Amino acid sequence: MMILVTHVFFIVAVIPHDVDAVPLPGAVPSYYREIHEAVHCRTDERVQVEVFQRLLQRTDLSKAVLAQIAEHVDSTDGFLSKLSFYKALALIALAQQGKQPSTKLLENCIQELPKPQLGEPKELSALRMQPTQEDALMISYTLDKLLALDTVQVELIPEKKGLFLKHVEYQVTSERYKISVYRRYSDFDVFHEVLLQRFSYRVVPALPPKRMLKGVLTSVSEREFIEGRRRALGRFINLVARHPVFSEDELVKTFLTFSGSDVQTKLRDAYKKTGDEFMTNRVATQAKDFLPADIQAQFSTSREMIRNIHNSFHKLRDRAEKMAERSKENATDLLMFGKELSTLGSDTSTLPSLASSLNSWGKLRQSLKSLSVEFAVLSEKAAQQGSREEDDVVEKLNLFLDLLQSYRDLCERHEKGVLHEHQRALHKYGVMKRQMMSATVQPKEHATVEQLESRIVQQENAIQTMELRNYFSLFCLHQETQLIFTYLPITSHILGAFVNSQVQGHREMGEVWNDLQPKLGCLFGGKNGLKTSI
Repeated sequence: MMILVTHVFFIVAVIPHDVDAVPLPGAVPSYYREIHEAVHCRTDERVQVEVFQRLLQRTDLSKAVLAQIAEHVDSTDGFLSKLSFYKALALIALAQQGKQPSTKLLENCIQELPKPQLGEPKELSALRMQPTQEDALMISYTLDKLLALDTVQVELIPEKKGLFLKHVEYQVTSERYKISVYRRYSDFDVFHEVLLQRFSYRVVPALPPKRMLKGVLTSVSEREFIEGRRRALGRFINLVARHPVFSEDELVKTFLTFSGSDVQTKLRDAYKKTGDEFMTNRVATQAKDFLPADIQAQFSTSREMIRNIHNSFHKLRDRAEKMAERSKENATDLLMFGKELSTLGSDTSTLPSLASSLNSWGKLRQSLKSLSVEFAVLSEKAAQQGSREEDDVVEKLNLFLDLLQSYRDLCERHEKGVLHEHQRALHKYGVMKRQMMSATVQPKEHATVEQLESRIVQQENAIQTMELRNYFSLFCLHQETQLIFTYLPITSHILGAFVNSQVQGHREMGEVWNDLQPKLGCLFGGKNGLKTSI
């Protein structure tokens, strides 16, 4: 449905984005909120178009008028936002007053939006179309949609780096929010900590180590360590920013956009206000209803398959790293080969008398000086090949491996965390029940029996909460398993990058070699070993 620019202005002016903070007291009647509460989706604040159409049928307005109302209401992907729904209620009220429903007419409703006649809000809850179990459980993303959610660049700020591992600062730029902020490793660390607290039932990628491990200095330089950590932080934040749940959470937005002096306090305060996902997810307490009967069997099968995929991708990454390293070594060897030719050609020592008749060597020696230029070009092309393999192939493999490892970590958290706690709570409950039975059989003080009864009730409530959390954990685990399979087509991206890298590298190297071949013929005369065997 089309919305004119004036309509957008109206929504901003009369119904702000945060409708609970309307600047004019009473501008949005409580009746609006009550109706919205009765008909919106269980999973979010939007209203399904089908529900809205059912609501329109209760108004007794003519089809022509209903069509006019629908024309002025914006909907996206089959849903109305809360703002659009409130606007629709106002248009319905105007139409019921016998007025022509239009945006211009609504601009006059400055003090209070008109109240429609739709009956008791509680009665309207029957209009709500509950999401099917499959809709609530399944994630509706493709890999392309996930990758399009955001792209975040993490770059070092050299001038602010300071001493090694004491003050490394990063510029974090989000394509989605069109903003750059500055973060230190400690900011990433707090963000990761809070994210894991809020989404303990989701795949939260691990952070790279803060400090260089013992023994690492013998194999990599400080510069290489810092660069490796920068890459790992980039993979971490991109996986988070492209997660279907994380990407819409205030924590992620705060980390990517807050430019104040203390982002760590801001992140912790944001978590304190919301709590963990179990406290805010609308289907958390009904998670059991959405789970398939064979959830445990599905989980076991998927986990084994993902474990095998992880092992295979780990080997692929190792091989890709070796190929990239060989390309870089080849670049070094070609450069040194050219330098040695140049050194050989620069030798100005006089030839001994026994070699005086072999004056061709003197000519050849002079010709060798210029060859280092061609070999330097070959070295540069080989180095570029290694960089492409590292950036386009190895990094993509590492990104997926980071996700696969975070899935394995999630499975362990599920088994050792909420599931284990649930079992411990049941054991404790059994002990209490036996104590209670003993207290009723043997004479005990009345106060002692009452204390036991109170503790048993508290433990029953705790067990009930843990059971709900356990089912919600399985619910999230099912979705995160889908996320892994959604990422699997990244294999084609990796193979495409690998093939393109090889084609480009061999083509560029081949062009330099082809240019070098006739030059050797001109320099040395004849074939001089070209296309012949010794």
